[in-house]
Amino acid sequence: MEYIVKKAPVSFDFTREWNEVGYDYAETLVLTNFMGEKPAHFPKVQAKVLYDNANMYVFFKVEDQYVKAIYNNLHDPVCKDSCAEFFFTPGEDTSRGYFNIEINCGGTMLMHYQTAKGENTKKILEQHCKQIKIKSSMPRIVEPEITAPTAWTIQYSVPFEILKEYAKFSAPAGGDKWRANFYKCADKTSHPHWLTWSKVELPKPDFHRPEFFGTLVFD
Repeated sequence: MEYIVKKAPVSFDFTREWNEVGYDYAETLVLTNFMGEKPAHFPKVQAKVLYDNANMYVFFKVEDQYVKAIYNNLHDPVCKDSCAEFFFTPGEDTSRGYFNIEINCGGTMLMHYQTAKGENTKKILEQHCKQIKIKSSMPRIVEPEITAPTAWTIQYSVPFEILKEYAKFSAPAGGDKWRANFYKCADKTSHPHWLTWSKVELPKPDFHRPEFFGTLVFD
Protein backbone atom coordinates (compact mmCIF):
# COMPACT_ATOMS: atom_id res chain seq x y z
CA MET A 1 0.00 0.00 0.00
CA GLU A 2 1.18 3.50 -0.80
CA TYR A 3 -0.19 6.91 0.13
CA ILE A 4 0.97 10.29 -1.21
CA VAL A 5 1.30 12.87 1.59
CA LYS A 6 0.76 16.27 0.04
CA LYS A 7 2.18 19.56 1.27
CA ALA A 8 -0.19 21.66 3.34
CA PRO A 9 -0.87 25.26 2.27
CA VAL A 10 0.92 28.11 4.02
CA SER A 11 -0.55 28.94 7.46
CA PHE A 12 -2.64 25.78 7.35
CA ASP A 13 -5.40 25.43 9.94
CA PHE A 14 -5.63 21.70 10.71
CA THR A 15 -9.08 22.14 12.32
CA ARG A 16 -10.74 22.82 8.97
CA GLU A 17 -13.46 20.53 7.68
CA TRP A 18 -12.93 17.41 5.56
CA ASN A 19 -13.35 19.17 2.20
CA GLU A 20 -12.11 22.65 3.09
CA VAL A 21 -8.91 24.32 1.90
CA GLY A 22 -5.92 22.03 2.24
CA TYR A 23 -7.85 18.88 2.96
CA ASP A 24 -9.73 19.34 -0.32
CA TYR A 25 -6.70 18.23 -2.34
CA ALA A 26 -5.33 15.67 0.14
CA GLU A 27 -5.68 12.09 -0.98
CA THR A 28 -8.17 9.91 0.90
CA LEU A 29 -7.21 6.48 2.20
CA VAL A 30 -9.77 3.89 3.32
CA LEU A 31 -9.42 1.08 5.85
CA THR A 32 -10.74 -1.92 3.92
CA ASN A 33 -8.90 -4.77 5.65
CA PHE A 34 -9.66 -6.50 8.94
CA MET A 35 -7.89 -8.76 11.41
CA GLY A 36 -9.42 -11.88 12.94
CA GLU A 37 -12.88 -12.88 11.77
CA LYS A 38 -14.78 -10.42 9.61
CA PRO A 39 -16.66 -8.19 12.06
CA ALA A 40 -20.45 -7.96 12.12
CA HIS A 41 -20.02 -4.19 12.37
CA PHE A 42 -17.55 -2.84 9.78
CA PRO A 43 -17.40 0.96 10.06
CA LYS A 44 -16.35 3.08 7.11
CA VAL A 45 -13.04 4.66 8.09
CA GLN A 46 -11.23 7.23 5.96
CA ALA A 47 -8.13 9.31 6.65
CA LYS A 48 -6.15 12.15 5.13
CA VAL A 49 -2.58 13.24 5.89
CA LEU A 50 -0.76 16.48 5.05
CA TYR A 51 2.58 17.96 6.11
CA ASP A 52 4.63 21.13 6.13
CA ASN A 53 8.11 21.98 7.38
CA ALA A 54 7.09 21.76 11.02
CA ASN A 55 4.14 19.38 11.38
CA MET A 56 2.28 16.37 10.11
CA TYR A 57 -1.52 16.63 10.05
CA VAL A 58 -3.81 13.60 10.39
CA PHE A 59 -7.59 13.56 9.90
CA PHE A 60 -9.73 10.48 10.58
CA LYS A 61 -13.38 10.38 9.49
CA VAL A 62 -15.43 7.46 10.83
CA GLU A 63 -18.97 6.37 9.99
CA ASP A 64 -19.53 4.20 13.02
CA GLN A 65 -22.02 2.58 15.37
CA TYR A 66 -21.78 1.20 18.93
CA VAL A 67 -19.57 4.17 19.85
CA LYS A 68 -18.00 4.40 23.29
CA ALA A 69 -15.27 6.35 25.13
CA ILE A 70 -14.65 5.86 28.84
CA TYR A 71 -10.91 6.54 29.08
CA ASN A 72 -9.91 10.19 29.41
CA ASN A 73 -6.38 10.29 30.84
CA LEU A 74 -3.17 10.50 28.83
CA HIS A 75 -1.82 7.04 27.96
CA ASP A 76 -4.98 5.24 29.10
CA PRO A 77 -5.77 2.05 27.09
CA VAL A 78 -7.90 3.93 24.58
CA CYS A 79 -7.83 0.98 22.15
CA LYS A 80 -10.63 -0.48 24.28
CA ASP A 81 -12.84 2.45 23.23
CA SER A 82 -13.91 3.50 19.74
CA CYS A 83 -10.43 4.42 18.58
CA ALA A 84 -8.44 5.49 15.50
CA GLU A 85 -4.72 4.74 15.39
CA PHE A 86 -1.70 5.82 13.35
CA PHE A 87 1.55 3.84 13.58
CA PHE A 88 4.62 5.08 11.70
CA THR A 89 8.37 4.83 11.30
CA PRO A 90 10.03 8.17 10.38
CA GLY A 91 11.95 6.60 7.52
CA GLU A 92 11.95 3.39 5.50
CA ASP A 93 13.76 1.11 7.98
CA THR A 94 11.17 -0.24 10.42
CA SER A 95 13.89 -1.94 12.49
CA ARG A 96 14.73 1.53 13.82
CA GLY A 97 11.44 1.58 15.70
CA TYR A 98 8.04 3.20 15.34
CA PHE A 99 5.59 5.57 16.99
CA ASN A 100 2.00 4.63 17.77
CA ILE A 101 -0.59 7.37 18.20
CA GLU A 102 -3.91 6.02 19.48
CA ILE A 103 -6.80 8.43 20.04
CA ASN A 104 -10.33 7.53 21.09
CA CYS A 105 -13.39 9.29 19.69
CA GLY A 106 -13.38 11.66 22.67
CA GLY A 107 -9.87 12.91 21.91
CA THR A 108 -7.87 11.07 24.60
CA MET A 109 -4.45 9.95 23.39
CA LEU A 110 -1.93 7.22 24.05
CA MET A 111 1.45 7.67 22.35
CA HIS A 112 4.53 5.46 22.57
CA TYR A 113 7.78 4.89 20.75
CA GLN A 114 9.35 1.43 20.64
CA THR A 115 11.96 -0.49 18.66
CA ALA A 116 9.59 -3.48 18.33
CA LYS A 117 6.45 -4.71 20.05
CA GLY A 118 7.10 -4.51 23.79
CA GLU A 119 10.79 -3.68 23.31
CA ASN A 120 12.33 -0.47 24.66
CA THR A 121 8.90 1.11 24.88
CA LYS A 122 8.91 4.79 25.81
CA LYS A 123 5.81 6.72 26.76
CA ILE A 124 5.91 10.10 25.08
CA LEU A 125 6.32 12.63 27.87
CA GLU A 126 3.33 14.73 28.86
CA GLN A 127 5.20 17.94 28.02
CA HIS A 128 5.59 16.67 24.45
CA CYS A 129 2.08 15.25 24.18
CA LYS A 130 0.70 18.67 25.06
CA GLN A 131 2.27 20.01 21.87
CA ILE A 132 0.13 17.65 19.80
CA LYS A 133 -3.05 19.57 19.11
CA ILE A 134 -6.19 17.42 18.91
CA LYS A 135 -9.71 18.22 17.74
CA SER A 136 -12.46 15.65 18.28
CA SER A 137 -16.11 15.87 17.29
CA MET A 138 -17.39 13.80 20.22
CA PRO A 139 -17.58 14.57 23.95
CA ARG A 140 -14.64 13.50 26.10
CA ILE A 141 -16.75 10.72 27.64
CA VAL A 142 -19.24 8.70 25.59
CA GLU A 143 -21.06 6.43 28.02
CA PRO A 144 -23.38 4.60 27.72
CA GLU A 145 -22.46 3.29 24.31
CA ILE A 146 -24.24 4.96 21.38
CA THR A 147 -25.85 2.12 19.45
CA ALA A 148 -27.29 4.28 16.66
CA PRO A 149 -25.24 5.06 13.52
CA THR A 150 -22.84 7.86 14.48
CA ALA A 151 -20.21 9.74 12.50
CA TRP A 152 -17.18 11.12 14.31
CA THR A 153 -13.85 12.71 13.45
CA ILE A 154 -10.41 13.08 14.98
CA GLN A 155 -7.91 15.67 13.72
CA TYR A 156 -4.44 16.38 15.05
CA SER A 157 -1.11 18.02 14.30
CA VAL A 158 2.19 16.38 15.27
CA PRO A 159 5.30 18.61 15.50
CA PHE A 160 8.37 16.92 14.03
CA GLU A 161 10.51 18.47 16.77
CA ILE A 162 8.94 16.37 19.53
CA LEU A 163 9.45 13.18 17.51
CA LYS A 164 13.16 13.98 17.30
CA GLU A 165 13.35 13.62 21.09
CA TYR A 166 12.81 9.87 20.60
CA ALA A 167 14.05 8.99 17.10
CA LYS A 168 16.81 10.25 14.82
CA PHE A 169 15.48 11.54 11.51
CA SER A 170 15.17 14.64 9.38
CA ALA A 171 11.85 16.34 8.75
CA PRO A 172 10.44 14.90 5.51
CA ALA A 173 10.95 16.56 2.15
CA GLY A 174 9.58 15.80 -1.29
CA GLY A 175 10.39 12.25 -2.36
CA ASP A 176 11.05 10.95 1.16
CA LYS A 177 9.33 7.75 2.27
CA TRP A 178 8.10 6.67 5.68
CA ARG A 179 6.49 3.38 6.67
CA ALA A 180 3.06 3.44 8.34
CA ASN A 181 -0.30 1.86 8.97
CA PHE A 182 -3.70 3.18 9.98
CA TYR A 183 -6.07 1.29 12.24
CA LYS A 184 -9.55 1.40 13.76
CA CYS A 185 -10.50 -0.66 16.78
CA ALA A 186 -13.07 -0.89 19.55
CA ASP A 187 -11.81 -3.72 21.74
CA LYS A 188 -14.26 -3.46 24.62
CA THR A 189 -17.38 -2.19 22.91
CA SER A 190 -20.37 -4.41 22.18
CA HIS A 191 -19.11 -4.88 18.60
CA PRO A 192 -15.31 -5.15 18.64
CA HIS A 193 -13.36 -4.94 15.39
CA TRP A 194 -9.80 -4.46 14.18
CA LEU A 195 -9.53 -2.70 10.83
CA THR A 196 -6.37 -1.84 8.89
CA TRP A 197 -5.26 0.19 5.87
CA SER A 198 -2.27 -1.94 4.90
CA LYS A 199 -3.20 -5.61 5.20
CA VAL A 200 -1.76 -7.53 8.17
CA GLU A 201 -1.48 -11.24 7.39
CA LEU A 202 -1.95 -12.75 10.85
CA PRO A 203 -4.64 -15.03 12.33
CA LYS A 204 -5.23 -12.84 15.40
CA PRO A 205 -5.38 -9.04 15.79
CA ASP A 206 -1.99 -7.45 16.38
CA PHE A 207 -1.37 -3.88 15.26
CA HIS A 208 2.25 -3.87 16.45
CA ARG A 209 3.62 -5.49 13.31
CA PRO A 210 5.71 -2.95 11.40
CA GLU A 211 6.70 -5.56 8.82
CA PHE A 212 3.20 -5.06 7.37
CA PHE A 213 3.36 -1.26 7.27
CA GLY A 214 2.52 0.44 4.00
CA THR A 215 4.46 3.40 2.59
CA LEU A 216 3.92 7.15 2.91
CA VAL A 217 5.48 9.09 0.04
CA PHE A 218 5.95 12.80 0.72
CA ASP A 219 5.06 14.97 -2.26
